[in-house]
Amino acid sequence: MKKTLLIIGTVVALIIGTYFADRATRLSTKSTSNIVKADNPGTGEAAPEFTLKDLDGKNVSLSDYKGKVVLVNFWATWCEPCQVEIPWLIELQQKYGPKGFVVLGISMDDEGKSVVAPWVGKERFDVNGKQEPMSYPILIGNDAAADKFGGLFGYPTSILISRGGKQVKRITGIISPDEITKEIESLL
Repeated sequence: MKKTLLIIGTVVALIIGTYFADRATRLSTKSTSNIVKADNPGTGEAAPEFTLKDLDGKNVSLSDYKGKVVLVNFWATWCEPCQVEIPWLIELQQKYGPKGFVVLGISMDDEGKSVVAPWVGKERFDVNGKQEPMSYPILIGNDAAADKFGGLFGYPTSILISRGGKQVKRITGIISPDEITKEIESLL
């Protein structure tokens, strides 16, 4: 009898846990409905405005980058796929930054700046044989910022924004360096 109750209790707990996990990670229907590929730039949904703190405690808004091509990258220090793509993001920033491109890293670590700032300060990444720090702006994110982009299904999630402020591509999961390079070049 005790075993049966334990099994039933476990099944009910799993069902409830699955339900809430599904709700927490579900994308809203508006999040990707108007986002288009970069081969037709400027016709996607307008990028939402947000203001977040950088690692120095200063307010940074998306509007600060008006007129630039922006890759908003939601990531976390504990996320292995995020760490795999960081060297590519550093390289993209170095290569295209002078042409009006910026990677905007938004850390989604629950602990915030107390974890992110030391991690960013000490970590180095192999970029073309050199050990490089993260050379693009890092902001401390929150659920409200993620919700403005329709929520996140997982990390990393990147949204490419045209010079005109339109969302032209959304990538959930690790980016393809070749594909994102072509997309960026088509917008510069």
